[in-house]
Amino acid sequence: MSPGAPKEAAISEFGPARVALADTYVGEDAVLTYARAQSARTGIRAIGPSGGACLRLLAAALDAKAVAEIGTGTGVSGVYLLRGMRPDGVLTTVDSEPVRQQLAREAYHAAGFAANRSRFIPGRALEVLPRLADGQYDLVFCDGDPAESREYLAEALRLLRPGGMVCFEGVFQEGRLAEPELQDPQTGAVRDLVQAVRESEALLPALLPVSDGLLCAVKR
Repeated sequence: MSPGAPKEAAISEFGPARVALADTYVGEDAVLTYARAQSARTGIRAIGPSGGACLRLLAAALDAKAVAEIGTGTGVSGVYLLRGMRPDGVLTTVDSEPVRQQLAREAYHAAGFAANRSRFIPGRALEVLPRLADGQYDLVFCDGDPAESREYLAEALRLLRPGGMVCFEGVFQEGRLAEPELQDPQTGAVRDLVQAVRESEALLPALLPVSDGLLCAVKR
């Protein structure tokens, strides 16, 4: 065994300490801290800091001008996405709760984004998404109802340009995905999604162990 092997093995280990390091590596400012607190107050789970940092990175790598988001929440993920997008990029965000969208609007304003950088559409995702234009989006971020994941994937494939990316948040389902004895409909739907993305010839996928699991795939 080479002298460097033990250190390399230690670095490659994955556990709670590594998750905490990933979550604190970039850090969050007052805008994100407040938006995250609003999320907790309203009883919804926002993407973790490491997942948010990945979204920002991916949006920047894609030089994203048009992003669609399923599940506005209170604006945590939207702030990350907008911070990675082009200065003239527009985030189209869909949520069934207008109150949450108002909180997100306030977060975007506090982060310094002009009103024309975001487009808020209230309503159920599967009713709104069919109205969006084909092949016009660089990235589609899905953080809606896990039971509708396969439908979101179908819509994302229609919305994305070639080379665009779809991302699903929360696919680990707080550990339930790795427990085969758990057969509840929500976990089953996410398992179907993960398998469909992996087996699709139209997608180049990766499952990132950040936040509660971030499944990403590039449309070929």
